[in-house]
Amino acid sequence: MDRFSPSPVDSLGNPLTLDDPASLPLVDDFVMGFISTEARAANLLPLIDHDMSPIVQAYGAALHMFAESRDAVPGARPYLQRAQAAAARATPRERRFIAAIAAWADGDIAGAIALHQEQAREHPRDLVSLKLGQYHCFNTGDCPGMLRLALAALPAAADVPYLHGMAAFGYEQCHLMRDAEASARRAIGMCRKEPWAHHALGHVMLTEGRLTEGLAFMQSVSDTWVGLNSFMVTHNWWHVALFQIDLGRDVEALAVYDRQIWGVVKDYTQDQIGAVSLLARFELAGIDVGERWSDLGNYLSRRLDDHVLPFLDLQYLYGLARAGRTEADVLLRNITDFAPRAPASTRAAWERVCVPAAHGLRAHAQGEIAAAIDGLGMALPRLIEIGGSHAQRDLFEQVYLDALVRSRTEATLTGAQGILQQQLNGQPESKRLRRQTAAVYAALGLPATLTSGTH
Repeated sequence: MDRFSPSPVDSLGNPLTLDDPASLPLVDDFVMGFISTEARAANLLPLIDHDMSPIVQAYGAALHMFAESRDAVPGARPYLQRAQAAAARATPRERRFIAAIAAWADGDIAGAIALHQEQAREHPRDLVSLKLGQYHCFNTGDCPGMLRLALAALPAAADVPYLHGMAAFGYEQCHLMRDAEASARRAIGMCRKEPWAHHALGHVMLTEGRLTEGLAFMQSVSDTWVGLNSFMVTHNWWHVALFQIDLGRDVEALAVYDRQIWGVVKDYTQDQIGAVSLLARFELAGIDVGERWSDLGNYLSRRLDDHVLPFLDLQYLYGLARAGRTEADVLLRNITDFAPRAPASTRAAWERVCVPAAHGLRAHAQGEIAAAIDGLGMALPRLIEIGGSHAQRDLFEQVYLDALVRSRTEATLTGAQGILQQQLNGQPESKRLRRQTAAVYAALGLPATLTSGTH
């Protein structure tokens, strides 16, 4: 590139250090694809073996890290090393991004978050960095951190619909429902195809018990869920299925699982945990899943020593156990062995949350109800530390609740009544919760009509 030529900029206006200006369209595919959750972000991959520009290499390393498997860091490391070697000729923004990817690869998630927060203040239109920072905050249960990142960028990037979607999810995870809905609707008003904003609004409606409305909304925008990465498309359909389960539309929910959730990219971690959590919810709601666990178990058996995120490992474990795979015991031992050696910034989540939860989940799958109550009961008060959304973590609470009901002692049924009735009060449309609550009332010798809360 001629040294007097103006520096290329991405679609968000961020200057780029590129060896070849012809790389710009693929870099933009990554930038805009990443913040819009579109599959075109991966169009960058063929470029990273030809263009040695530091930011191209850093973006390539980030794509490899999103494999979320034991192969992620080894796959990312060569590109990260190239980026670091060339960092001296990069812009300060690019150097900070490279450092954040390096911290991620080294397991220093707290360090990575700090760099993304600094980037949001110094370069608020670097929305790739912002979304990645939100990803790390999400995985460590730092909901205020997610929101703080988005709010830092809003004055400079309010013209970007995807930022309002990011803000909406941050608001929702902080239980600020009115702000979440307003931000999501603003994003959708700017760009109807904004699946992250759809997702955030779906969360709001689920949390507020607006089940019929939520299902109708998600279905009304589902025609735009094309060209997305597999996580985004399967996860939004996952939300559709949650509404259907609660509304008693079991056959439709199973069809969504078969067509839109399991089978898009069976090798991908997020698709796998989405399938695990949905099959588990089916069973907890009394829906027969047939032989569906078997196929899923074939893929989960490859996850025995990943240990990327405790939230992932717990669902691999439960899925393997429900599939009747002996590898569940292997994974339980591996989690227990790994926890004390986990990176410092996530070690407490592994040791104090993941390990007892893993024992509780394995016990539940084996019908060892008392041990399930003990393990999950120990983990639940700190469950946010392993990340995931409220809706996702609800799986573990449902398993715990099922164990309380199945224990059938006066004490555990009393505990179950308190939990179920509060949930039903918030979601009066839920046929699932009404059915479960009525069963507990019957076991306690109370009339099922009390579930309406009008007596």
